[in-house]
Amino acid sequence: MSDASNPSSTKTTDVVESIVPMMPIVLPIGGAILIFLLAFIAVTMA
Repeated sequence: MSDASNPSSTKTTDVVESIVPMMPIVLPIGGAILIFLLAFIAVTMA
């Protein structure tokens, strides 16, 4: 019953854990793009 290829013993990489270190760069850029788009829509509608 002791199989060497046990799937629970292998290390899997989590997608969220791979994105978390990039958040200090991605979050402000995304916020700046969002603010720019909202300002562009407000100026266009005015």
